[in-house]
Amino acid sequence: MSSSFFIKTKQNPKFVKKGKNTEAPKRKGDGDSGGKSKVRVKKVTSKYNEEISSDSDTESPVVPKKRQSKEENEYEETPQEKKLRLAKVYLDQLKEEEEKKAEDDSFETDLIAGRLQEEVLEQKGKLQRLIAKDLMPPDASEIRVLRGHKLPITCLVITSDDKYIFSAAKDCSIIKWDVESGKKLHTIPGGRKGTEDRHVGHTAHILCISVSSDGKYLATGDMNKLIMIWEGETCKHLYKFTGHKGPVSGLSFRKGTHDLYSASHDRSIKVWNVDENAYVETLFGHQDAITGLDSLSRERCVTAGGRDRSVRVWKIAEESQLVFHGHEGSIDCIQLINEEHMITGADDGSVSLWSVNKKKPLSTVKQAHGCHGDAGIEQPHWVSSVAALQNSDTVASGSHNSQVQLWKCGQYYRGLEPLFSIPVCGFVNSLKFSSSGQFMVAGVGQEHRLGRWWRIKEAKNGIYVIPLKRKPPNPEEAKITE
Repeated sequence: MSSSFFIKTKQNPKFVKKGKNTEAPKRKGDGDSGGKSKVRVKKVTSKYNEEISSDSDTESPVVPKKRQSKEENEYEETPQEKKLRLAKVYLDQLKEEEEKKAEDDSFETDLIAGRLQEEVLEQKGKLQRLIAKDLMPPDASEIRVLRGHKLPITCLVITSDDKYIFSAAKDCSIIKWDVESGKKLHTIPGGRKGTEDRHVGHTAHILCISVSSDGKYLATGDMNKLIMIWEGETCKHLYKFTGHKGPVSGLSFRKGTHDLYSASHDRSIKVWNVDENAYVETLFGHQDAITGLDSLSRERCVTAGGRDRSVRVWKIAEESQLVFHGHEGSIDCIQLINEEHMITGADDGSVSLWSVNKKKPLSTVKQAHGCHGDAGIEQPHWVSSVAALQNSDTVASGSHNSQVQLWKCGQYYRGLEPLFSIPVCGFVNSLKFSSSGQFMVAGVGQEHRLGRWWRIKEAKNGIYVIPLKRKPPNPEEAKITE
């Protein structure tokens, strides 16, 4: 009987009837701790063996794992519910992304629309950025002077990225300058008269210079009727264009292309394709030596006709020209402000604003740089150079009164108001604004670029780099903007 009792205790717990108050026997070493007991039941021989641990008799009974997982499974989402939940999350993400994209697109659209509007106005020649009111004269200490030419500077140009200046002079040399450091990067020396066959470069006074908008090509023209083409990066000589029968007085690359326009004292304009090293055509119309030329994006150029007192707009594709009159003296310089408006200067001391749609100037300032001479026989200081900050209301003029004068154009270019003058010592033979409008440069010499009839002995040949300072913002205006 006793042996069978012990055998029954080893039976599978599944078939053991447990009473309500059944207690497991205490093992040796177990003790009471504050009324709490630890009960461990371990059956090794069955697959149903479990280990149960309890820290207190009062705690709820432990649910077997199998039943627990069954209860959890009852609350698990179905595949369809999971798909629906994930779809909602995905849709919410898409909605959030679309809202953010819509905000970005709206900003970009406004930005692009503004740019497109500016481009349209620029092409129509109606873009006029109002910046003149914010300009103020720089301190004398802020003006840098670059020296390197031995004789008077006759012409200069700034690359479209505002990094480099190319200058040329009566010493027949060309210098490439770094704007930031003011250092010379390359020098193309001039040659002496009679060395044309063996010297690579100019052997006569250089009168005009132009650089393509991508900086690839540099063009220079001289008193010897020659046009030289150089590589903009290295200043390596590429081509020589011949064909003019007089000094080459004006050069301009059409913006965004490698088409080159040239003007000469032989009263003609020539068109060249620099990529192909080719001559294209010749245009005639002026009755006297052409003294200046300029162009922008359109297939056209503008010229100043010197003593024939005319300004002409040449429509290359249409093979036609528009003729304008207004100055009382020889028109010596010309510059386009935009595709529809230009500024000119003359030896009668006047500065004029023009529209291509009007035969007469929109505005003229006489004696723009004052007069010189004895009382009763005063003569105006003639205007030797003009410049325009493209698509803006700001222009400048230079003379031999040792000053660069800045002007504000009125609305729709109807009027010229003086802003301020900048002192420079000598003949201002060339003026250029940087593309950004952050600075301008003046090529200054002891003599006029075309002659030696007057010499300013105290002047020094150099390039003046003039910063264009902006007035600090008005706090009251800032408050209103906020």
